[in-house]
Amino acid sequence: MTAQFNNSGAAQRRPALVERRHLLPFALIACLFATWTFAASLNDVLIRHFQHALDISRTQSSFIQIAFYVGYFCAAIPAGLVIRRLGYKAGILAGLTLYALGAFLFYPAASLQAFPAFLGALYLIAFGLAFLETSANPYVAILGPSATGAARLNLAQGFAGLGAITGPAVGGLFIISGVERSPADLAAMAPAARAAYRATEAASVQMPYVTLGSAIVLLGLLIAMTRFPEVENAKRNLPQGGALHVLRHTRLRWAVVAQFFYVGAQVGIWSFFIDFTKDALPHTPERQAAFWLSASIALLMAGRFLGAFLQRFVKPARLLGACAAANIVLCLIAAGSAGGPAVAALWLSSLFMSIMFPSIFAMGVEGLGNETEMGSSLLVMAIVGGAFIPPGMGLISEHWASLHAAMLVPAACFAVCLTFAVLLPEAGRVENEPA
Repeated sequence: MTAQFNNSGAAQRRPALVERRHLLPFALIACLFATWTFAASLNDVLIRHFQHALDISRTQSSFIQIAFYVGYFCAAIPAGLVIRRLGYKAGILAGLTLYALGAFLFYPAASLQAFPAFLGALYLIAFGLAFLETSANPYVAILGPSATGAARLNLAQGFAGLGAITGPAVGGLFIISGVERSPADLAAMAPAARAAYRATEAASVQMPYVTLGSAIVLLGLLIAMTRFPEVENAKRNLPQGGALHVLRHTRLRWAVVAQFFYVGAQVGIWSFFIDFTKDALPHTPERQAAFWLSASIALLMAGRFLGAFLQRFVKPARLLGACAAANIVLCLIAAGSAGGPAVAALWLSSLFMSIMFPSIFAMGVEGLGNETEMGSSLLVMAIVGGAFIPPGMGLISEHWASLHAAMLVPAACFAVCLTFAVLLPEAGRVENEPA
């Protein structure tokens, strides 16, 4: 009777998000989440910084995101194939190696003051990050009961907020010098003085990125020395039909679409947050705007920890739909108002972005069985949305309307995510079950 009572009681308990035997691997994976968000959030500082350091326009500076997210797109399927052949740990170590190499390349790029060289370094960083994301996201989702996969991924993504917050703060402290020159000031300077100013501004990225590369090397060594538990889906041959055959699953197919537009919206808002703040509140220093961006991203981290708790009681699709709807409203407020209210609305949007990426990801790979790695690869490829939406917003702000009006673009992107949350999850559930 005692055994039966214990078994019954255990059956009624909610499953743990992370089992005790998986705590160390989970902690190291959480560190990986922080490293890739750190790199991505530094891009938001570089967009503003390179405009005066390298004398490029707002639209040209958005090529930072194109190089970065095209790197994700190109690497995702190769990463999935490596993981299937060699396992998750091999994929992680390959990603960290590429990440570190790209970070070290910032030193010669700054010495050359060559924007294409920076783009090449960013592409290599992103290529490595695609390996990390393709490995870590599904590994966390399936490292435990499937019922808690979305909540576990939200918990890990909560740690990603640490990197996302730190990136703009580090950029504000060590990359943005605080010495702001208007176009008129630069035009009035002697050519030698202007060249010296630009050289100093370009060189400010060297030590932060060398330090970053060194930290990534140390993390790679630690992971190499740690035993990771193998999971059922790794090291299998591709299913019949090849890598793209997994798109026959309706819910995965639409999750890829939703992820494309979500990432585009997130990257677009964060990329131009500093520019938007300077337009709406002209007397705000760039460094202060960078710190405000860090504080906004802190809301995303808090939201992910809260989401990990809420998704044990609320269906992920419902929470996703509510957050998408809230962000549509906030983007409309940012587009239609001025001054502090516009900046505040954009600042608050990060809170409601919090659960969107991990929820779409977990809903997309749920039930894929031995196709999880390739489904994950396609969802990581969808991050290329970050390469398309920001340039479109830059063009709108420079040639057709204002940066305020450009915020209608992320509002439309969040509308796509809302549609996915409302219409697709239940319709695709059966089709995503393994045959």
